[in-house]
Amino acid sequence: MTKEIIKSEESLPKHIAIIMDGNGRWAKQHHLPRAAGHKKGLDATRATIEFSIKHKISQLTLFAFSSENWNRPREEVRLLTELLFTTLENEALQLHENGIRLRVIGDLTPFGEKIDRTVRELQELTQGNMNLNLTVAVNYGGRWDIVEAARKIKELDRQTKVDEDLVSSFTSLSNFSDPDLCIRTGGDYRLSNFLLWHLAYSELYFSDFLWPDFDDKQFKLALKEYSERNRRFGKESNF
Repeated sequence: MTKEIIKSEESLPKHIAIIMDGNGRWAKQHHLPRAAGHKKGLDATRATIEFSIKHKISQLTLFAFSSENWNRPREEVRLLTELLFTTLENEALQLHENGIRLRVIGDLTPFGEKIDRTVRELQELTQGNMNLNLTVAVNYGGRWDIVEAARKIKELDRQTKVDEDLVSSFTSLSNFSDPDLCIRTGGDYRLSNFLLWHLAYSELYFSDFLWPDFDDKQFKLALKEYSERNRRFGKESNF
């Protein structure tokens, strides 16, 4: 039960971002092709979405495909993107029935008009749902996001005052609060160009578990540690 692992319901993060790392290494450990690791990772993603709804996490942002992932072998990139978009399309109705609002952030241009149109249709289908705001980052990079915001601001009237609020309003997560908690699996301790603007004051949690092995138990441990932290946002400690 959630109450057994946190101080209070108010201690739960409202917005969780996850860097889902370790699919390839999981496949290697099990002597399977990397594609099998991505498919197993998809099961972990489904379980994470279900967990978030069950425990009333209002926003979940998942790093599915980074702008740097293009540097992987061509066949793996093809399989990964095909699995990603096929899954979104095939499970759109279930997402809708479960009250999940889907958004995809990142540069979809390289995937072509068909993918772009499909994503727009899925977003329109689920836009009124309120059980969970699910954001999937595809071909996304934190630096790209900031540069895109700057490019859009440049097109404004020169008299416009440029401040943090204005920059934030042009980023990919402009309609949502910044993540309270960012989880990274796979044992690495870096952000890998993910939500660089938005994670300024987020709590960071690093797990040695590979993404396919990150289950409800591991998720609860992350929430437990988060609930015990003192978020100061640059102010004095409350302790």
